[in-house]
Amino acid sequence: MKTMYEKIWEAHLVRAAADAVPILYIDTHLVHEVTSPQAFEGLRLNNRKVRRPDLAFATMDHNVPTTDRSLPITDLIAAKQMETLAQNCTEFDIRLYDIDSPEQGIVHVIGPELGITQPGKTIVCGDSHTSTHGALGALAFGIGTSEIEHVLATQCLLQQKSETFEIRIDGTLPYGVTAKDIILSIIGHIGIDGGNGTVVEFTGSAIRALSIEERMTVCNMSIEAGARAGMIAPDDTTYEYIAGKRFAPKGEAFDAAVERWRQLPTDEGATYDRILKLDAADIAPQVTWGTNPGMVTDVTGRVPDPAGMATADEKTATEHALAYMDLKPGTPLTDIAVDRVFIGSCTNSRISDLRAAAEIAKGRKVAETVSAMVVPGSQAVKRQAEAEGLDEIFRAAGFEWREAGCSMCLGMNPDTLMPGQRCAPAHQTGILKADRAKADARTLSVHRWQRQPRSQAVLWISGRLDRSNTDLPEIAKCIRTGYPYQKKYRGNNGIYHY
Repeated sequence: MKTMYEKIWEAHLVRAAADAVPILYIDTHLVHEVTSPQAFEGLRLNNRKVRRPDLAFATMDHNVPTTDRSLPITDLIAAKQMETLAQNCTEFDIRLYDIDSPEQGIVHVIGPELGITQPGKTIVCGDSHTSTHGALGALAFGIGTSEIEHVLATQCLLQQKSETFEIRIDGTLPYGVTAKDIILSIIGHIGIDGGNGTVVEFTGSAIRALSIEERMTVCNMSIEAGARAGMIAPDDTTYEYIAGKRFAPKGEAFDAAVERWRQLPTDEGATYDRILKLDAADIAPQVTWGTNPGMVTDVTGRVPDPAGMATADEKTATEHALAYMDLKPGTPLTDIAVDRVFIGSCTNSRISDLRAAAEIAKGRKVAETVSAMVVPGSQAVKRQAEAEGLDEIFRAAGFEWREAGCSMCLGMNPDTLMPGQRCAPAHQTGILKADRAKADARTLSVHRWQRQPRSQAVLWISGRLDRSNTDLPEIAKCIRTGYPYQKKYRGNNGIYHY
């Protein structure tokens, strides 16, 4: 009896000597402009070739401007990284979706979108949120630049086997609770280091009821709990999603692939190293108030008081978070005002996200005190949204309509905050890698509402998480936000408020 992770691991194990680090074969390597330059230079300095260029897919996403693409790129470092990626892909014969490609987009959006992501594959990328692809039953995880060079040169990685961690959620989610609430609730229970050393498999009827894009949200954020990867077993929903996509098998080959994929789910009776069980009915809309995703509570809650923390470490972490976020203990979360709203990122920038947002934006206006922008996850998503007239709805409501890219998620592009601004972005980690490092920027990230995005409507219309000054009586049931988060917080005790 084996778990899904164990099946995929064993199928890709090249060497398993007891006295050596295991060697794992990699099926798909996703590449972008930021973490790859030194890896290609390492190949060049050692006179090596890319072993399997046909298994590598590159795109430009992190540094790309989301404004008018006909204008010169003003950030010289960003321009150089994109130019370097283009040169490297030409030299080493790697497929590239560059800034002018109709398939360009965030790497974790275009992978599933193009059918590159498939069940049973091992997938790596020089980006932490590679775990997104686990939503389709793949073993997907982020790697560093030296490992990128190893995969390019050998199509393999030295990799220690992880422990297995089943997180099972059964039952029906209450009205207004979504995939992002699920994963935030999980992080609230186990903490930002609760998944360290594990590959998480999400199971249960509540997980099965999610769409593929909702599953991507859950797996995308599994690393925020410290996990190496997150996975969900493939099922008919998965096969229907993949069918017909560009890189998916076709005809009889697809039928044969589905038969193989049906063997991947964990065997009945297989054991996990760790298990967490939650009742979907107990999960409420979530808000994080601090500087890591473990600082989370229900939307109806208040900013906590450090004096009420259980340990000295928790007290200190809370004090530091409140000082940074400029919040006072006891403040209702619904009273927190925002200056900017960002819809985008590899968590929430697909066509279903934009449809949901446009549904509530139609006929309404962004508050005068709020600046709002929509950044599609890919050019394909952008084209589809424009074909449906969603861009016109957003523009009429006062949103900026942008080109595809990572945008404000990491801020390695012109999309950044001003000092002291508070932003509600629709992504997983907040505007931290650039903005937090250089300015007193604060984030309360919000993700889209599945089919009825009323939570973001509160922010667009009123400029705050305040339910009282809108004409949407059910908003109280469904406001929820994400969180700001810096990698440097991982591993500390933080404060896991839930």
